[in-house]
Amino acid sequence: MTVDGPHPGGAALSKRIMIVAGEASGDLHGADLAREILSRDPACELFGIAGARMRAAGVHALVEMEQIHGLGLSELAATIGRTVRAFLQLRRIIRKQPPDLLILIDYAEFNLILSGVAKRAGVKVLYYITPQVWAWRRGRVRKLSDRAEHLAVVLPFEKEVFAKSGNRVSFVGHPLLDRVRADSSRAQILQRHSLPANARLIALLPGSRHAEVRAMLPGFARAAHILSQDHELTPVLALAPTLSSDRIASEFREDLGGIRVIQGDTYSIIAASEVALVASGTATLETALLGCPMVIAYKVSLLTYVLGRMLITGVDFIGMPNILAGRRIVPELIQGEMTAKNLVRAAEPLLTATIRSQTVSELARLRSMLGEPGAAARVAALALEISA
Repeated sequence: MTVDGPHPGGAALSKRIMIVAGEASGDLHGADLAREILSRDPACELFGIAGARMRAAGVHALVEMEQIHGLGLSELAATIGRTVRAFLQLRRIIRKQPPDLLILIDYAEFNLILSGVAKRAGVKVLYYITPQVWAWRRGRVRKLSDRAEHLAVVLPFEKEVFAKSGNRVSFVGHPLLDRVRADSSRAQILQRHSLPANARLIALLPGSRHAEVRAMLPGFARAAHILSQDHELTPVLALAPTLSSDRIASEFREDLGGIRVIQGDTYSIIAASEVALVASGTATLETALLGCPMVIAYKVSLLTYVLGRMLITGVDFIGMPNILAGRRIVPELIQGEMTAKNLVRAAEPLLTATIRSQTVSELARLRSMLGEPGAAARVAALALEISA
């Protein structure tokens, strides 16, 4: 497909579906959704904003997600020009060659504006993984409900948030239930990575973007060094697939002294760990599903933090495990609180037998709250039904 043109070779298509994801987690879930759609309708044409996983799953990228991927408000300056151009490109297609359906995956501000363009153009919108309007700017609940043909929500309490949408909102279960699992026993995981059979791991998950890692990793590494000395732990940096291992190793050479860097086996490393230090985001829920006690932390630029504090009023926590539980079941450290000393103090109790056991039990309860596996399959069926 050319940017605005027909399918290569002029082949007959059953449907044209535009999919837009702007974050690493959206790319992950968008890829699963794309595979489910194409398994049901191989002739369906999928295109839009796509990351590497979505592209591999069969989504034609009019814009590669990596080109508009930013962190926070001040850091957005580096990609704002490309983001605006991407928006204008999609708007032109929606107006001139309307797709049969527009699927929006989170990516709050961009996709909310794009949903308005689609509504005015008469294009049906399926929102999959809605923005977290329950945390900030609740006024957008009505906009989302008005602009979407259907809302496929992945957190149990979100159906109530969008209750006025009636039968146009479905709790489809959380897509991570299909993905998050260790592929081996703890002994096999340690052996696979040439770690001692008696090694007790502390996993470091400083985020999926370089800007996040720059803010989080130095503190995580200092805390890990202290904990490894005081509690005989082996620190392991579980590197996100969106990051360059060579760049991280070069940029943080001094911080990483003695810390193993492992990429491509994050779930297994978490499952084999005694405790994890985790940047707030999707990784906190993944860590919870793997039953690993954690300390959640986050640190952004001062401007982003100040504006965030002004806007986020609907929740008491930043970590999804605590939000789902409705209380603090794992420690959280935000902005100035996130120091190596505080990370150590927060992590140490989780290493004691009693508190660790209690925390693991609390995390296990969260899984039952997230519905049943098969979210992508349910959304794919919805998408094909709506676009018929």
